[in-house]
Amino acid sequence: MGKTAIVILNYNGVDFLKRFLGNVVDNSPNCEVIVADNCSTDDSIVYLNRHHPTVRILAIEENKGYSGGYNMALQQIDAKYYVLLNSDVLVTLGWTEPIISLMDDNPQIAACQPKILSYSDKEYFEYAGAAGGFIDSLGYPFCRGRIFLDLEKDEGQFDDICQVFWATGACLFVRATAFNEVGQLDEDFFAHMEEIDLCWRFNNAGYSVMYNGHSRVYHVGGGTLSKTNPKKTYLNFRNGLSLIYKNYDKSELFFKFPIRLVLDWIAALKFTLFDSVGDGKAVLKAHSDFFKNVSRNRKKRRETQARKRVKKLKVIYSGSIVLQYYLGRRKKFKKLKNKGLELNSSKQNTSSAANAF
Repeated sequence: MGKTAIVILNYNGVDFLKRFLGNVVDNSPNCEVIVADNCSTDDSIVYLNRHHPTVRILAIEENKGYSGGYNMALQQIDAKYYVLLNSDVLVTLGWTEPIISLMDDNPQIAACQPKILSYSDKEYFEYAGAAGGFIDSLGYPFCRGRIFLDLEKDEGQFDDICQVFWATGACLFVRATAFNEVGQLDEDFFAHMEEIDLCWRFNNAGYSVMYNGHSRVYHVGGGTLSKTNPKKTYLNFRNGLSLIYKNYDKSELFFKFPIRLVLDWIAALKFTLFDSVGDGKAVLKAHSDFFKNVSRNRKKRRETQARKRVKKLKVIYSGSIVLQYYLGRRKKFKKLKNKGLELNSSKQNTSSAANAF
């Protein structure tokens, strides 16, 4: 068994492979670098064979999306840790070491992410993950360093190590045993929010999800779908419903799910009137498709609830990020009102953080 396998899922991303794969290989000397190809139709395989013959290729016979592609690839990899890395990420020298050290020191850590900065504007956090993710009481995700579309400048405010609710799928360190224990990635998500679902299950099983700001990478973002693409809107709203339906306990689901539906309809109206009709239609289609598959979702909910070992999670923000952002105009993480969540993490060294559990 190898210790750490860096797995890059590729779909028609030969340009990203040309720009970033060499950087990953050069800066990850103690890791196996693997490209899992999701049935690309461009020259990705030709490029890999010609220019990176030492990189292992796992060929997937159809495009199974982020979840299905990674599930199939990871079944073929024997390692203690998987690093699920987007193909559009620039890594830095020694980027894996602080995180692997932290996870080695505490076997209850199931997942961890580094600081995610923007490749195009390296002084700012990047949308997909920033400095670690949380969800609010209604299941809306946000990050330290990114609330909705507002990105913070990196001024060292998150150069810490702290427990978070979810870690980004753009650069996700995962303990292999925990990944297999909780049921891997939900393939019905296809793409977007699947890592939040996975991390929710880690939390429910009693594991911790961490952020380590002593490691940093730079993410291009929007490599598959831009933040304003109706397809992404559809996936985010459909998967958002699946996320809370699967993971909330019965009492929470009873009153929170209808509220979430109403807020989604308000979002659809806002999209239609002020932004994009296509995004508004995408929200309605997301709801329609969720309810068409309600029996399938009910089965997954039963499986998820049966694995639960922790009833009350301390890393869920008990307030409403929607109200804080739109009515309270709080667009930076440190300005959020503390609602049962310790928002001001202390700056720690790696060893002290690992001993804090």
